[in-house]
Amino acid sequence: MLSTIVWGTGNVGRAAIRVVEAHPALRLSAVLVHDPGKVGRDAGALAGLGDLGIAATDDVDAVLATGPHAVVYAASGDIRPDDALADIIKAIRAGAVVVTPSLYALYDQRNAPPELREPVLAAIADGGGSLFVSGVDPGWGNDVLPLLISGLGGTVDVVRCQEIFDYSTYDQPDSVRYLVGMGQPMDYEPPMIAPTIPTMVWGGQVRLMARALGVDLDEIRETVDRRPLDSTVGTETMGEFEAGTQGAVRFEVQGIVEGEPRIVIEHVTRIHPSCAPDWPTPPDGQGAHRVIIEGRPRIEVTVEATDEGGNRAAGGNATAVGRLVNAIDWLVDAEPGLYDALDVPLRPAIGKLGRKHP
Repeated sequence: MLSTIVWGTGNVGRAAIRVVEAHPALRLSAVLVHDPGKVGRDAGALAGLGDLGIAATDDVDAVLATGPHAVVYAASGDIRPDDALADIIKAIRAGAVVVTPSLYALYDQRNAPPELREPVLAAIADGGGSLFVSGVDPGWGNDVLPLLISGLGGTVDVVRCQEIFDYSTYDQPDSVRYLVGMGQPMDYEPPMIAPTIPTMVWGGQVRLMARALGVDLDEIRETVDRRPLDSTVGTETMGEFEAGTQGAVRFEVQGIVEGEPRIVIEHVTRIHPSCAPDWPTPPDGQGAHRVIIEGRPRIEVTVEATDEGGNRAAGGNATAVGRLVNAIDWLVDAEPGLYDALDVPLRPAIGKLGRKHP
């Protein structure tokens, strides 16, 4: 079995522990944490499982010295991209296959900036490891799924990928309130939708789809719309959000082809279903990922995933992590290298049918 480390135990890391533990070809060998309060706790307890007999540790060098086959890097890269890159390079130099959602610019690794790509390639050459980056929003919803569905049509006018979510049960108050801006005054500028930031995060996926579809992009554009709450609402995990503050946000990252938006990644996020009811909504009001192929025929596919007691956001995280973790054995068998979603196949759940849940 392939010894696998999970580095980080937030929303992504918890899901990663569960997926690794369920994989018939992988063995969870260590869990790395940053929070001193988590050091020594059992990895299973951190992931909502029973005890696994693996105590979380913050000793990165000792863990990498064991020579793991793979590292699932689940620590955030949002506000610490340089630190995340340094961590990942260290793991690659140790000879590990690394899978992660934390380096946005490497979603489309062939067009990534040289100052990011070259250190990774140097680490691969020195250590013999590999790197595969795919989004947690989820990546498959903005690359392999829309590309697969596009092949079913006769003509394709627009490829649209949507994430539509109610954030009221999302257990990330800092991200929801301050990065996305929910509950903030309407003159507050949320960092996640500041000019150029959506393109920084999702532009690589637009470029990746353009490359797969064989089209040249004129440019990438952004649109943003925000709506206030009509009344104060309460949430289970984050308290109240006052009337008049931001209650919904909608933005698009548009790949422009011959002057028209042809490849679009769209996010519609609410803190309560009553806000912006005229915007796209998921079938059950909680959350969904949707792909729409405008053309002939028009094709629409909606995916709903749940995890951690029925939480839809957790389900989205889990499927994104599943895409990454389930690629590990393929990457271990492949040549060392820097890979993207067009390189790494999405495969059946080999050996998993009927296995007991961890």
